[in-house]
Amino acid sequence: MKKAIIIVVAVVAIVVIWCITGYNSLVGMEENVNNQWANVETQYQRRSDLIPNLVNTVKGYATHEQETLEGVVEARSKATQIKVDPQNLTPEKLAEYQQAQGQLATALGKLLAITENYPDLKANQNFQELQAQLEGTENRITVARKNFNDAARKFNTSIRRFPKNILAGLFGFDKRTYFEAQEGAETAPSVEF
Repeated sequence: MKKAIIIVVAVVAIVVIWCITGYNSLVGMEENVNNQWANVETQYQRRSDLIPNLVNTVKGYATHEQETLEGVVEARSKATQIKVDPQNLTPEKLAEYQQAQGQLATALGKLLAITENYPDLKANQNFQELQAQLEGTENRITVARKNFNDAARKFNTSIRRFPKNILAGLFGFDKRTYFEAQEGAETAPSVEF
């Protein structure tokens, strides 16, 4: 009789320990996904913070390119208005966020293309520095998005595998959405004036 009680207590203890460690593991992975999302937003914010300086530098040289400059400012405004909660990252919200950021990237491409018409602007040290920072920021955005997708993949895989899928279902861990290339991203944008 005592052996049976010991076996039952041992089995219950093992199940409880497994539940605790499994839950803590899922929480850790979910927090990593949230952290990676925050890194993505930080890089987009960095880009957004650089844009006014870039626009003002170009304004000094290209006063008649007002439409392009206004387009960049408007796209930046739209991109900074969209906020996404990492806990509620639905495919629709992520698509909306990506679309706004894509419009901003297109507007920036047009702005940077203006430099071909203004050799003095290309030689301006402030412009060169801002352009280099913007290029570095775009690279950081790419890395942050990749890291987010990697963390989301690891989390999604974990909550779908047996037996952690049981814990994920019990405690409400939901699958995370990935960043995907925007429609038409396979073709280079054309810039025309």
